[in-house]
Amino acid sequence: MANDVEGATPPARCDDAMRHAIVARAHALGVPRDYGRVRSLALVREPRELACIGEDIHHRLQWLAPRAARAYARLHAAAAADGIELQLVSAFRSAGYQLGILERKLERGLSIDEILRVSAAPGYSEHHSGRAVDLTTPGFAPLEEEFEHSSAFAWLVANAVRFGFALSYPRDNPHGIAYEPWHWCWQRGARGLSSRGRRPGPGIDG
Repeated sequence: MANDVEGATPPARCDDAMRHAIVARAHALGVPRDYGRVRSLALVREPRELACIGEDIHHRLQWLAPRAARAYARLHAAAAADGIELQLVSAFRSAGYQLGILERKLERGLSIDEILRVSAAPGYSEHHSGRAVDLTTPGFAPLEEEFEHSSAFAWLVANAVRFGFALSYPRDNPHGIAYEPWHWCWQRGARGLSSRGRRPGPGIDG
């Protein structure tokens, strides 16, 4: 895993104006206008810079904000030293990318309620912050609750906090998002985020 890949181009990010346009589009598609208030979620600004943290399980480059990327590199190395293989599923996603997820799920016939149970609305996802990662490990299907039975999850529960990472969506979290044992967010220096799933602040981690 490397924090920099020569010649690699970071994914596009949305500025505030673009984000608000995307949120308006999401409202037009059925996301409730009081979504943020009801779910206790804030709009998330996207980072000015991104650093590559290596390939995911689909061989796509993944990115985080620089400080979160350095913390993830330390987390990954420590897990490997303990015999734990952490694999990336996803990391930074822009609000525009999140809107595409929403649109594709609607096209497949899912309702807004079904979608928002498993995905944050565009503009509100921790992935926009460049601090969040979705993780898996060999032998376990990605983005499935079964990950909680892996040695990798047990290691994260015991050790992730040492590197500033916390489980964002435990069972019965206040955001109405389904339990996600795979979703961890770097919180050190980030306002308003805790292991109990509180939202990240709107500030940017450079």
